[in-house]
Amino acid sequence: MAILELAVTFFVLAILAYIVGARGIAGLTMSIARLLIVVFLILAVISMIL
Repeated sequence: MAILELAVTFFVLAILAYIVGARGIAGLTMSIARLLIVVFLILAVISMIL
């Protein structure tokens, strides 16, 4: 669950950065959050299969 918590944290940081006006940082944190969610989903599917 740590990966999912990190993804949510980066997602919240992306929203806050967008509101403040730092769109470059918002885009970067959103990309990291998206990557972490994909990794979490892949690991969840693998653990269900095994």
